[in-house]
Amino acid sequence: MMRRSRFAILATSPLAGVLVALVIIFILSSFASPYFLSPYNMSVVARTLAFIGLITVGQSMLLILGELDLSLGMIGGLCGVTAGMLMVNIGIHPAIACLMALSLGAALGFINGLLVTKLRLHSLVLTIGTAGIFGGANLVLTRGVAITGIPPGLQYFGRGDILALPVPFVIMLAVLAIASFVTLRTPFGRYMYAIGNNGAAARMLGIKVDRVRILVFTCAGFLAALAGILMVARLGTAQPSIGESWVLPPIAASVIGGVATTGGVGSPFGAIIGATIIGIIENIIVLFGVSPYWQGIVSGVLVVVAISFDAISRRYIRKEE
Repeated sequence: MMRRSRFAILATSPLAGVLVALVIIFILSSFASPYFLSPYNMSVVARTLAFIGLITVGQSMLLILGELDLSLGMIGGLCGVTAGMLMVNIGIHPAIACLMALSLGAALGFINGLLVTKLRLHSLVLTIGTAGIFGGANLVLTRGVAITGIPPGLQYFGRGDILALPVPFVIMLAVLAIASFVTLRTPFGRYMYAIGNNGAAARMLGIKVDRVRILVFTCAGFLAALAGILMVARLGTAQPSIGESWVLPPIAASVIGGVATTGGVGSPFGAIIGATIIGIIENIIVLFGVSPYWQGIVSGVLVVVAISFDAISRRYIRKEE
């Protein structure tokens, strides 16, 4: 059997490569700014990562299936606003309001999954449309005005700490652990990879392909709603703009972390490593005093580079095989 080149070995081990990249970027960042390793800045990085991380976990699971949901950010924003309105305008108990908002997120994800599977619609095209619907519903409900008066008890989940770690970050780690276990250690996870590799073959093997897809879309919607609620808790207000910046970074993070755009390859853990890399880069931009408007350009460049490398590396692997 022909021995593979070092590049081929690296290309087939995306997680190892992205971990090395993370270490290098972390070291360079620590030298680039004396404030990078300060406890306050590390807390800021971790807290910011938590919100994007929750969306990234859901998006990575969809990408493993060979699907994509561009409406997750809008689902997060709509559910966050809904939770705020239920608590402030109607006076519902915060716990019940959050459960209702989480249910809404799961329901919206379910609708996306149902439309994709039953109508055989392309998830990319469909979720562009549903993103517009959910974002428009957000503006209709709020009329573009932030909802203030979020109960202090809820704000703890966005601003508090557990053993020096931000609460949202701890929640994200718990979600990541569950998602990683499900995808890598359960039959359901094996079904996801099988569908991502070849949906038709998976259906012939008796896997309920449509059911798996709908469930993953539902979980992604639930996680988006969780991110939106935690952001409301973090800000202390339900801002209509929540979720608008949660479109490109989760996709870039997933691809950087080794999740194939064609499905069947990668893991939520690798996607979070990718999200960490993006978070550190964006943090360094802020520490250097560069305009935050450049973050969108950085995210876009990372998406293009990551997808390009993904396509080139997989083409090289096929030639080696």
